[in-house]
Order: sequence, then C-alpha cells, then structure tokens
Amino acid sequence: MLRLLPLVLGAFAIGAETFLVSSVLPQIAADLHVTAAAAGSLVTIFALAYAFGSPLIAVATAGVERKRLLIGAIAAFALANLVAAVAPNFVSLAAARALLALAAGTFMPAAVAFATALFAAERRGRAIALIYGGMTLATVVGVPAGAYLASFAGWRAPFFGVAALAALAAIGVATALPRLASARAAGFAERLAVMRRPDVLQMLTLTALALIGPFALNTFLGVLVESAFGVGGDRLALVFAFFGVVSFLGSQFGGYAADRWPRERFLAVVFVVLILAFPLLSIGPRLGGGAGAALLFAGLALWGVFGWAFPIVQQARLVTLDPVMAPITLSLNISALYIGVAIGSSLGAWTIARGSVDAIGVVAGASEIVALVWLALTRSPKSAAATTQGRTSADAVSFAPGE
Repeated sequence: MLRLLPLVLGAFAIGAETFLVSSVLPQIAADLHVTAAAAGSLVTIFALAYAFGSPLIAVATAGVERKRLLIGAIAAFALANLVAAVAPNFVSLAAARALLALAAGTFMPAAVAFATALFAAERRGRAIALIYGGMTLATVVGVPAGAYLASFAGWRAPFFGVAALAALAAIGVATALPRLASARAAGFAERLAVMRRPDVLQMLTLTALALIGPFALNTFLGVLVESAFGVGGDRLALVFAFFGVVSFLGSQFGGYAADRWPRERFLAVVFVVLILAFPLLSIGPRLGGGAGAALLFAGLALWGVFGWAFPIVQQARLVTLDPVMAPITLSLNISALYIGVAIGSSLGAWTIARGSVDAIGVVAGASEIVALVWLALTRSPKSAAATTQGRTSADAVSFAPGE
C-alpha cells in the first residue's frame, strides 16, 4: 500500500484545491473587484468542467499508458495552480479553475483504475479507500491550513502551496510507481446505454438534486460566516477545521450505514436532517451572538455528519444495482454530482444577488425537500427489498468531490 502514497498525495492536493475556494472567496472577491456572487462562479466553472470534461477525457485517453497519464495529469494540475496563483484578473482565474477541473478529472479516475489494477481483488477496496482518504484528509487539514495561510499571506499563497504538493506527487508517481498498460475504457455508446436505463437515471438525478443544497451553502460558507459574525483570518480557518472534522466523521458514518442499514431509508433520514439543519445556518447569523454561533455550529455538525454520508451510501446503491456495470455507473454518478454542485453554487449566487447571504440556509433546506420527494417517488422495489447481507466494504468506498 505504501506504493500508493504518491497517488494519495495527489488526491490530497486535488481535494485541498477543490474545497479551498469557499474559504478564501471573500478575499478573492475583494482583491479582484467582483461581487461575492460572481466569485462563486469559480465553483460552478470547476464543477461543469469536471462533470462534462472528465468522461470525455477518459474515453480520449483510454489508450495512454496509466503511469504516463497520471504524471501528465498531476503535473498539469500543478501548473494550473500556478496560473491561478498569478492570475491578474477574474477571467484568468476562472480559466485556471477550468484547467484545474480537467486535470483533476483526469487524475482521480486514472488513480483509482491504477490502484485496482495493482492489487488483488481482496485488497482493492482498501487501496481505493486509501486514495480517497487523501481527499477526505484535505477537508480536515488542507482546507483549514489553506485558509490560515491566506489569512496572513493572501489568497494566492494557498494556490502556490497546492502547486508544490502536486509537483511532489508527480515526482512520486514518476519514481515510485511501475508502468501499467492501459485498460479498455467504456466508450460513449456504452455510457449512454447505461445512463438511459430508468433505474440508473433515477439514481443519477437523485445525486444531482441532493448536492444542490450543500453546495449552495458550501460555496459561500466563508462569506456567510465572515459577514454575519465578522470572523475572518485564522478564526475562519478554525470554522473550516471544525467542518472538516465532522465531514470526515460523516464519510465514515456513511460507510457504516451503507453496510448495516437499509440504504433508502437511511437516505430519507439524511434528507430530513438536512432539511432541518440547513436553516440553522440562516437562523444563527440572523440571531448573532453566542446563541447564533451555537446554532451555526450545530447546523455545520449535522450537515457534516449526515451530508457527507450521502455520497457513500448512494455509491453503494449504484454498485448493488448492477455490479457488472459499476465502473460506468459510478463514473456517471460523479458527473451527476458535479452537475448538482454547479446548480447549487449558481443557486447560492442567485440568492446572494437577490436577497441576503444568510438566506442561503433556508434556500438550501428547501432544495433538499425536492431531493426527498424524488427519493420517495422513485424508490426502487428491488433496492427496497434488498437486505444488508453480503455487502462488502468495497460497496461503500469513501468519496469526496473530485473523483
């Protein structure tokens, strides 16, 4: 497993950059002279580029040797971070974010494929979980560290830091990993055929709907906390550190739930909790003071634990639906997830532009009602009757956006 450390480092760098923007969004908006709503489009641009670019790149690079592809992807990610760090205006920063998404969307699927090919079947689940552990660790360590660095060195500094991490990952891949022949990738026709299946399409739609609320909030979380409580710099980094820890616990909770509880019932509980938790992130800032801060942290805790459990359980549902088609359905699920991220960040920007920052929590909670209704309307009899017997740890591989 130690051979995978360069891939883990690459995943950590990608996770740190992916989630970093929300913590430095107020600084970016102020420095580049754009509104917070406009700055939020950096998340939308990344999400759309990833959602539509990653499948296209996977097909286009199917014949490329895996080690060479990994080196090229993470090196491109490092260079794109440097472009972002020295961006003179908002347009160039937005272009850099699109390049970052394409590089990340190339590296992560290739890293997972490399790990599964490198180990025997009984060790593949652990290998994949280790890679995604790098992304999860980024939410606990990387994002708060980036926010703290930005508090005294400016928002550009974290991009330089991530570029350095990605460069180290590229060196590690080049020196520590063996060459590996490419495997046949599913073509466009196969992907479209699977996506047209009603049961798969229903699940992919649920993924997109479920991510709208969280990323309406996540994109502007730094703006919300700073504007409501006057908290910035290192104190804002502590808020993100807290959210990172509870999010990590939520991903582990999701793996436990996917293996032991009826998955659709659990997802219904997740949506109900989020419908109740997200408005706390509106009520707390409006209330202000110690009581308001307590409500804010309560909302963050519930969101982290239950919200980050959703992707794990949803992936397990897709694997169980058709194990043979799992590589394709999981890939499509990532695209659906980033479509939800794009819609959510746009919804958050729209809310800020037409109302107030602290209204985002209410809007996010309302969007989860739509996801809950969709789950109730599309509940699969096959899945509803499924038991927890025979589920493996591979069914509940840890995920964070960036796959």
